[in-house]
Amino acid sequence: MITALTELGERPMLVHTGQHYDRAMSEVFFDELQMPEPERNLGVGSGSHGAQTAALLTALEDLFIETEPARVVVYGDINSTIAAAISAAKLQIPIAHVEAGLRSFDRSMPEEVNRVVTDALSDLHFVTSPEGMSHLAREGIADRGMHFVGNPMIDTLLRFRGTLDIEGMRKRLQLTGEYGVVTLHRPANVDDPAIATRIIEGLRRASRHLPLIAPIHPRGRERLTALGLGEYVTMLDPLGYLDFMALVSDSAVVLTDSGGIQEETTVLGIPCVTLRENTERPITVTAGTNTLVGSDPDSIEQAVVERASSTGRIPPLWDGMAGQRIAATLTAD
Repeated sequence: MITALTELGERPMLVHTGQHYDRAMSEVFFDELQMPEPERNLGVGSGSHGAQTAALLTALEDLFIETEPARVVVYGDINSTIAAAISAAKLQIPIAHVEAGLRSFDRSMPEEVNRVVTDALSDLHFVTSPEGMSHLAREGIADRGMHFVGNPMIDTLLRFRGTLDIEGMRKRLQLTGEYGVVTLHRPANVDDPAIATRIIEGLRRASRHLPLIAPIHPRGRERLTALGLGEYVTMLDPLGYLDFMALVSDSAVVLTDSGGIQEETTVLGIPCVTLRENTERPITVTAGTNTLVGSDPDSIEQAVVERASSTGRIPPLWDGMAGQRIAATLTAD
């Protein structure tokens, strides 16, 4: 999207809030994905949802007052997203939300609250799949504000897919046969010992069928280690985007509680076992490779054994051109 805007003669200001501040979770993505250096890094760091959002609100309000943007474009559903939307709305700056309309209908997820509030405050809504349009319409969003543009995350995957060093990753991790990839980071799964224990039991059973590799997010690593995850899964430090996608691209199955990985595995045609009871990306179930299993150990093992194959359908407009569609709409607005 940034590249597409630049090609259309715009000069967008890229702001890094610093919500993700570990190099493996932040700087490496700018380096690998050839993104321009952020013009500002607010450096808010970690903290509780309230403390982090409060720091973001203060920093972003100061920035918007100083720079007077014509529009604020926010992406996704993290605390930075909702803080930017609230700050802009109070200053009467128009807001565009990329990945609008995603709904899990589970308000216990902080991300769901962020999605709903951000969409309510935005006047432009860039939607990744058709059901998002229906969700927004039910919430009273005007048709003129909704734009079905496709999936910018898939733009990135398709752009770099041909550069992934799969053989290098196999050699680095000494992988000689089939393997599965695990990611686990959502608070509902990691912070509740009972749920985490059930998931780890499911992974123990799954590991009897093939080796499991888990790049573990810094959040929850200590807890998961204490609960014994490392006894059944090869635990790695977080990987950069290109290394991680190389690992995923050659895997036999992915077990995850991440939203974005459900989308990437759908495009790659890799069976995805989602360790959640719901998903804000249902198109990955109906058109893709995704199976929801929650935290039930039997279901986790069964899904790994069966490895449901792809329907062979890529969702509409997941074609690598979402950024261009977004840029065209923003510049025509």
